Amino acid sequence: MGAMRMRINVLLLIVLFSLACSSVNATVTYDDKSFIINGKRRILISGSIHYPRSTPEMWPDLIQKAKDGGLDVIDTYVFWNGHEPSQGKYNFGGRGFPIWLKYVPGIEFRTDNQPFKVAMQGFVEKIVNMMKSEKLFEPQGGPIILSQIENEYGPIEWEIGAPGKVYSTWAAKMAVELNTDVPWIMCKHESAPAPMIDTCNGFYCENFQPNKPYNPKMFTEVWSGWYKQFGGPTPYRPAEDLAYSVAKFVQNNGSYFNYYMYHGGTNFGRTSGLFVTTSYDFDAPLDEYGLPHETKWAHLRDLHKAIKQAEPALASSYPTVTWPAKNQEVHVFRSKSADCAAFLSNLDTTSWTKLTFQNVQYDLPPWSISILPNCKTEVYNTAKVSLRGSKRQMLPVGGKLSWQSYSEPIPSAYDKDTFEKQGLWEQVYLTGDSSDYLWYLTQVNIGPNEGFLKSGKLPLLTVMSAGHALHVFVNGKLSGTVYGSLDNPRLTYRGYLNLRVGINKIALLSVSVGLPNVGVHYEMWKEGVLGPVTLNGLNEGTKDLTKQKWSYKIGVNGESLNLGTGSSSVKWAKGSYLAEKRPLTWYKTTFNAPQGNDPIAIDMYSMGKGEIWVNGQSIGRHWPGYIAKGNCSDCTYAGTFTETKCLTNCGEPSQRWYHIPRSWVKPSGNTLVVFEEWGGEPNKISLVKRTA
Repeated sequence: MGAMRMRINVLLLIVLFSLACSSVNATVTYDDKSFIINGKRRILISGSIHYPRSTPEMWPDLIQKAKDGGLDVIDTYVFWNGHEPSQGKYNFGGRGFPIWLKYVPGIEFRTDNQPFKVAMQGFVEKIVNMMKSEKLFEPQGGPIILSQIENEYGPIEWEIGAPGKVYSTWAAKMAVELNTDVPWIMCKHESAPAPMIDTCNGFYCENFQPNKPYNPKMFTEVWSGWYKQFGGPTPYRPAEDLAYSVAKFVQNNGSYFNYYMYHGGTNFGRTSGLFVTTSYDFDAPLDEYGLPHETKWAHLRDLHKAIKQAEPALASSYPTVTWPAKNQEVHVFRSKSADCAAFLSNLDTTSWTKLTFQNVQYDLPPWSISILPNCKTEVYNTAKVSLRGSKRQMLPVGGKLSWQSYSEPIPSAYDKDTFEKQGLWEQVYLTGDSSDYLWYLTQVNIGPNEGFLKSGKLPLLTVMSAGHALHVFVNGKLSGTVYGSLDNPRLTYRGYLNLRVGINKIALLSVSVGLPNVGVHYEMWKEGVLGPVTLNGLNEGTKDLTKQKWSYKIGVNGESLNLGTGSSSVKWAKGSYLAEKRPLTWYKTTFNAPQGNDPIAIDMYSMGKGEIWVNGQSIGRHWPGYIAKGNCSDCTYAGTFTETKCLTNCGEPSQRWYHIPRSWVKPSGNTLVVFEEWGGEPNKISLVKRTA
């Protein structure tokens, strides 16, 4: 799921880092029962932690909390667009498909297409060879025990047919020939060619069966929650149901499961996908800030402890299944060495049940599984939560911030930093995704005899856009704004214009909110004002502006002036001259780091939409002006879970708080810059700390 939802996550590799020590000449093998690492059968417990969604300074703590939470393995993507930002030029100093790939002549993504395969193979070989040179694979004494090529490709292959089949066969062969000596997997890909191990992603995978009888049963994405979109409420998944899903998978011969996400983190900068929020919390066991999300973290820790107690039986025997009574199910594992483990299930969604096993009665809550690692003592039940977490809070810290402002100029068609083209052009083609913003600029000449000048019935401007947001300016003043959503990113603007005799300047600021990366041939998806653009109500009737000459300006002025760093290259206004509630305004201030080690964030409740920087580094897009719509109501853990079942935050900003990594701030004199598109009240912005 994850790779297909986020622009930066469309991956070529998933690498899994074992938290156990390795030695040279180590081996990773498997059969239909389990993975066998260094000769020992293992039930592997894994969690996704994506390194670009946190900072290097956070990694040791995240890894330690993962170990403390009972994980054996950490799963991460290798981010193509982050490491090869321009073709053939690699970057491994900082933290998807890179945008340059979209414009390789003749390219089609993820199919039997030679330009794509050449680019993909070049990147995969680069990454694998780097890992080999550092001796990172398990047989070399390193921590990498598994690799993945492609992601959730099965549905794509089915839809495009033969070219998809050829491509997946090629990808598998290419990966194997890299000779990593660790197994390769293809998730959510029933027709994955041998020796690829096909795996399952979803909320539940207990009924999944690998396409080869000798492959282990793998649950590569246990969805811990769901991503949040601008305009949508906050999804969450009860800890009881998540634990139930995992226990149900393991009792059905599952040998590997991975939480997506274990730590979701933050989509810093402009890396979030189409309408996906800057926060990628995902209701994960470790929250966006790296703090344990209780009760989920502790409840899963206890689950993992119970599974590890049962591991000798689970990893070496097959379950015997019985059904003692209605909605009761018992799975018993007995190894040749007399190890025994039992899973007792109550499938009823409303009522407790009394289940008798080996002459002992056990009380099971609805929709729950009890684990007996010795077939006698219940050490864990998925619905019996021993630790109830305190409410996570965002507490204001520090005093009132003192702001300065700079008003972004509205460009005209013939400004020196514009360029002219006939007709309307696609946004990302012109910007190269170097900015969220592209200006479409033109002029309309109004004669003195136009009838609307006397009647007062103003002409109607209609703009059809491929999304995702649009601000319309006429003669330097905002005429209106319109924006889309994840479900419908395309938009139409209709507004009456108060035009004057002579030349009227029309400036359309088209705004991207991430790139799409789900579905077939999404490299063909377009953004920006593609038309038609018409002006109705003139003497001539309807004037079509679509094919006339347009001028273009990439980005906003403040970007080219590096105002995100707080640059003094412009004159900033302050005091009584501070611009408030005005569109296209830059704000800057300074602040001191709050005392202590609590994670910190910025409360943007009073603002509309734009981007935030701290000491020149982009926190990401802010959009608190987009109010969450949905059906938020009480949610019970019992019963089948979906991404729309449990929702909160309806009627509030989809995202109010924005994470500032501690490592990005100095003890004092930090620069905070906000670019505001809509208009807001910066004096109400405040720093907060995250506490539980």
